[in-house]
Amino acid sequence: MNLLYPSFLWALGVLVVPIIIHLFNFRRATRIYFSNTRFLRQVKEASTARRRLKHYLILAARLLFLFFLVITFCQPIIPAKDQLANSRAIALYLDNSQSMSARLEDKTRGLDAAAQMARSIVSTFPPETRYKLITNDFAPFSNTFKTGAEIQDLLTQLRLSPVTRSMQEVSDRITQDIVSGQRQEVFWIADFQRSTTGKLDHTLDTTARWHLVPIRFQPMSNIFVDSAYLENPFAVSGEKNVLRVNMRNDGVREADQVNVKLLVNNVQTGAATVSIPAGGMTEINFDLATGLTGLHKATISFNDFPVTFDNTFNLALNFADKIRVVEVKSMTATEAVQKVYGNQQVFAYKGFAVGNFNYNELEQADLVVMNGLNNIEPSLAGAVRNYLLNGGTVLIAPGAQPQADGWKNALTLPALKTIPQEAMVELDRPDFSNPFFENVFEEKSVSLAMPKATRVWDWGSDRSAILRFKNDQPFLSVFDQGGKLYILASTLDTDHTDFHQHALFVPVMYRLAASSKKQEGKLYYSLNETFVPLRLDSLPRDVPVRLVGKEEVIPGQRVVGDNVFLDIPGFSVEQGFYKIVAQGDTVGLIAFNVNKAESLMEQYTGEEVKAQAGGGENVSIFEASTIDAFSNEIKERYLGTPLWKYALMAALLFLLAEILLIRFLK
Repeated sequence: MNLLYPSFLWALGVLVVPIIIHLFNFRRATRIYFSNTRFLRQVKEASTARRRLKHYLILAARLLFLFFLVITFCQPIIPAKDQLANSRAIALYLDNSQSMSARLEDKTRGLDAAAQMARSIVSTFPPETRYKLITNDFAPFSNTFKTGAEIQDLLTQLRLSPVTRSMQEVSDRITQDIVSGQRQEVFWIADFQRSTTGKLDHTLDTTARWHLVPIRFQPMSNIFVDSAYLENPFAVSGEKNVLRVNMRNDGVREADQVNVKLLVNNVQTGAATVSIPAGGMTEINFDLATGLTGLHKATISFNDFPVTFDNTFNLALNFADKIRVVEVKSMTATEAVQKVYGNQQVFAYKGFAVGNFNYNELEQADLVVMNGLNNIEPSLAGAVRNYLLNGGTVLIAPGAQPQADGWKNALTLPALKTIPQEAMVELDRPDFSNPFFENVFEEKSVSLAMPKATRVWDWGSDRSAILRFKNDQPFLSVFDQGGKLYILASTLDTDHTDFHQHALFVPVMYRLAASSKKQEGKLYYSLNETFVPLRLDSLPRDVPVRLVGKEEVIPGQRVVGDNVFLDIPGFSVEQGFYKIVAQGDTVGLIAFNVNKAESLMEQYTGEEVKAQAGGGENVSIFEASTIDAFSNEIKERYLGTPLWKYALMAALLFLLAEILLIRFLK
C-alpha cells in the first residue's frame, strides 16, 4: 500500500489530545459528607473499575477515529498493476462496423459503449498523454497523435461504418505507425465476431502492449437475407420472372411467422410469411410482374429485433433490351442457332449468309455466331478481329472441313489445327463450380445424360474449358481477346454431334448470350467488395463515370474498350442504391448491401481472442461487461486501487462506536 499524500501524516499528532483529556480530569470534584462511609467505600471501588474500562474503550475509539481520519486525507492506494510506457503514446482502435449496433445486457448500443470506454481511457491518463484514434474507415485523422480533448471531440462524431476489418488488417494498420524502439500502448475495442475477426498471419508486435477489450452483447439471434437471384439468370424487358430469396436464421431457436415484403420502386409488390429453422435457411419466391422495363429498385424488408441493421436487402433490377444476335452462316449450316435464339421476347435475331453480310451489323450486335464456315475471308476476319478488340462476343461453330490456317490467323490461336475424323465421344458432365454455369441449373445431378460429338479441330489442352470430352479434350472453350471468343470443337451438323438436340444446348446458348449482353450486371454488391466491372457503349475516356445515391461518388476507374472497372471506396459508399451516370445519362443501377459476415453475431470469448492474438505476455484482456466495470478496471490497472473510502468508513465507524459507548455503556 502507498500513500498519495504522506505529508498529511504530521496530523497524527492530534492523537495526543484525547490521551491528555483521558489523563487529566478537568472536572472539579464535589465533597459530600455521609454519617457512615463503610458501605460507600465498597460501592466506590466497584464503580471505579467499570468506569475505568469504559474510559479506555472510549479513548481507543477516539484514537482510531482520528487515526483513520488522518489516513483518509493521506489517500492510501494499492499500487497499479501496469504502468504507462514512458512514450506517453496510446493507440485506440474502435470497431465501428454495423454489428456494433447490437445491444449489451444493459441495453446500451455496442458503439456507444465502446465510445464511452474510450473516454474512460482518455480521462484516466495524464494530460500530456497523446492518442491516435483508428476506426474501420482508416480515416485521415488516424494518421496523427492528438490530445485527449481532440479525441473526446472525435468520439462524439463517431458513426457506424459499412467497412468490415479483420484482425490482420487492424494489426497491420496499427503496426505501421509504431516507431522503432518506442514502446506503445494499444487498446483494441471490438466485438470480435467469429465471422469477421479472422486469424493473424503473425504474432502481434512485441514492442507494443496490446489491451483487448471485447464488447460482449446479450445472447441473441438474427435473421437476414443470405442470397437472392432471378430464376431466369438474366433480366429481359417485359418477360415474367421469379425472384428467389434465401432467408437465414443465425440463432438457436426457430423464427416463426416472419413477415417478408418485396417493394419495387417503394411500392409493395409481394409479401410472404415464413418460418425459418434454427441455424437454417428458407427460400421465398416472389413473382415479378411482366412489363417491367428499364431500371428498378427492389427492396426486401422484414422486422427482426434486436439486430436491425440488416432488416433490408437491396437489389437492382436492370431489365435490359433484347439481346441482339447476328448469325453469319454457310449455305449448308444447320438451323440450330436460329431456333435457339428465335424467342423474340428475349432475342433480336438476324441471320445472314456469309456472302451477303454487311459488316456494319457487327457494331450493333451483342453476340456474333459464325456457323458452319470452313474458311474466313481476310476482310471478314479483320472486321471480326476489331469487333473482338472492342469488347464483342463471338461464337465459332466450324464447318465439317475447316481450314485451320485461315482461322488460326483470324482468331490468333497459334495452336489451332484440324484433325482426322474421330469416333463420337461423350462429353463429361459440366463443372458446376464454373462461373459460366452460375444460376443455370436448379439441380446439379451427377447422373446427367450428356451429348456426344466428334472433333473437327483442336487448339490444345484447356483446363478451364466450359465443356470437355470424357477424354479431357476441350469441347467448348472461351478466350479473352478484348472481348470473349467462344469456340466449339465440333460442327453443329447431325453427323458430328447431337449437342444441338440435347437438353444442355439451350441453357448453354442462353448463358452464352447472357454473358454477351453489354448491360449484364449483378443484382447486388456487398459493401466489402471494392471492385465493380461495368460494360458501357461508346464511353469517352476523358469523362468519368459517377455513382449518384445519397451522395455523389466518383470512384477510381479504368477504361478498357467498352469495359469500365470501378474501384469503390468503402468508406464513401453506404447501403442503398446508386445510379451509374455517364455524360449526364443514367446508364445503370447498382445496389449495395451490408457485408453478410456482419450478420453472423457469434463472438469469441476473451480467452479465445487472446489466443487469436498469439497469447503473448504483452497481450492482456479486459473482461468488464459494462461501462462502469471497465472504468473501474482501467483505473485499477493504471491508477491503482484507492483505499481512502475505506479509511473514511472506518473513521466513521469508530466515531459511531464512541457515541454508542457513551450512550449505552453504564
